[in-house]
Amino acid sequence: MIESIFLLGVGIFVGMFGTLIGVGGGFIVVPLLTIVYQFTPQLAVGTSMIIVALNAISGTTSYVRQRRIDYKTGLLFASATLPGSFLGAYLLQMVSKPVFDVSFGIFLLCISGYLSFRKQPVGEILSIDSFQRPAYNKFLGMFISFLVGFVASMAGIGGGVIHVPAMIYLFGFPPFIAIPTSHFILAISATFAGGSHAFIGEVEWSFIPYLGLGAIIGAQIGGRLSHKIKSVWIIRALLIVMMIVAVRLIGRNL
Repeated sequence: MIESIFLLGVGIFVGMFGTLIGVGGGFIVVPLLTIVYQFTPQLAVGTSMIIVALNAISGTTSYVRQRRIDYKTGLLFASATLPGSFLGAYLLQMVSKPVFDVSFGIFLLCISGYLSFRKQPVGEILSIDSFQRPAYNKFLGMFISFLVGFVASMAGIGGGVIHVPAMIYLFGFPPFIAIPTSHFILAISATFAGGSHAFIGEVEWSFIPYLGLGAIIGAQIGGRLSHKIKSVWIIRALLIVMMIVAVRLIGRNL
């Protein structure tokens, strides 16, 4: 009973925080399952992707009601994440995890360090009705999205840690649109990746009812809070998350 309540609480926190900053929360779920419950990396990643998918789907419904999703860009990027998600789920069995973890950790540290010194975007766009899509390199966006799908499926994390800063700083999207659109992309890619992991037997289903229900509830809370928090604080939270993910990936291989 106590363990069920604990997992439900973790799920609520993962869903709430993940929806606020546009990520799936796998950076919390994967360490929990590997360290506390002694899951293998493959089982932890697969189970995490199911939680990430439930979180993203629930959070996306909240953002749909707020009219903050750029569907055209979201569908374009999501289509590119799917082959990457499929490839990542299968290559997880063959690629050296220590090499991948350390390389990706260093990559995230470099991105978060670079963004920390960039000027933060100003201004708030409160509705998709007042949003004008910036002119951006669609090929580059789809290439990044393919890598996002691959990396997310390999590491069991939400691709928002890459998608959100890329959309804001590379493509000129305002945070108020970038975060919900990233969550919409994540809902599609994580569902596909979770299904791929489930197909090859890498999901511990007994944990899904508690963590999953918590993530669904938490995502609704996060969606309601998102429009009350200034984007600069959300971006700062995202940078902290990127650093935490990076340190975890590098630290567990030292």
